[in-house]
Amino acid sequence: MLGVFAAACAALSAIAVAARALPSAWQALPFVPILVSATPWFALLAVIALMGAIASRRFLVALVAVAAFAVNVWWQYPFFHPTTALTPAADAAVGQAHAVTGDAYARVMTCNVYKGHADARAIVDTVRDERVEVLALQETTDAFVSALEEAGIGDYLPYAKVSSSDGVYGNGLWSASPLISPSDDDVNSSASFMPGGTVAFAGGVKVRFVSVHTTAPVPGYWGRWRRSLDELAAMRAHTDTRYVFMGDFNATYDHAPFRGFLGDRFRDAARMGGHGFTFTWPADRGLLPPVFAGIDHVVVDRDVAAGRTETVRIPGTDHRALLATLGVA
Repeated sequence: MLGVFAAACAALSAIAVAARALPSAWQALPFVPILVSATPWFALLAVIALMGAIASRRFLVALVAVAAFAVNVWWQYPFFHPTTALTPAADAAVGQAHAVTGDAYARVMTCNVYKGHADARAIVDTVRDERVEVLALQETTDAFVSALEEAGIGDYLPYAKVSSSDGVYGNGLWSASPLISPSDDDVNSSASFMPGGTVAFAGGVKVRFVSVHTTAPVPGYWGRWRRSLDELAAMRAHTDTRYVFMGDFNATYDHAPFRGFLGDRFRDAARMGGHGFTFTWPADRGLLPPVFAGIDHVVVDRDVAAGRTETVRIPGTDHRALLATLGVA
């Protein structure tokens, strides 16, 4: 029985590895996105399979488990090995008593507020405590925006742009610095309006921030999920603008459409920082299931360094907030 159990675990690990290796079009097949979102956890299943295989002397099963584990570690290792390092000046700049605008650094934050159910006061408190200079929120409502204003968001981030494609749920940007040329939708997405605004940094360097919310990979929407990520990928053609995309991408780094969006231009801040996984969903279901998928991201353009990525629990929402420190060259 132990050998059968080990074989089953090894087979599941191998299937997960195969799903992660599928091209973008095949990952949009029904339920494949959900399987791929749990890719890192299958490394643990491979370890269990290996121990069971050794104990039951199933050497072929052990070989499959080792292979699945090795490939998964190869894919996940960059999240624990920084590729760019922020200078001490970055930590000093974002560690002041108040947010300092006009320099080359910024603390940023994104959070899906779950159809306006998130605790607005908790978000404002996090903005204050972390000295956040640019905030992106998804699934806002008019009532939630009003609650955010009543909680004092304007004291820290007085400039804002919120837009909605359906008049009910929206996405928004808040900034400590003026938002230059704000727009309702930078992406022309079929998923939702993704508002953008440009922030000026030291030396006149300008960065365009976009609040992202793609289609969720749920039954009936598999193809639309991939399409919304492909629409983001088209932004790589806008070479005259330096971007930072923040929000709920409904995809992890293991999803091929997300990596297709990044291409050879954009980079995921969590992977750059090397501080480990930044799982953000689901965050409202107790211990079972745990927060197991990193579907919220801060994605930066060339010449933008990123580090100090971390997540913060916000009551009332099924997503953890994601924070990062950016340095602009």
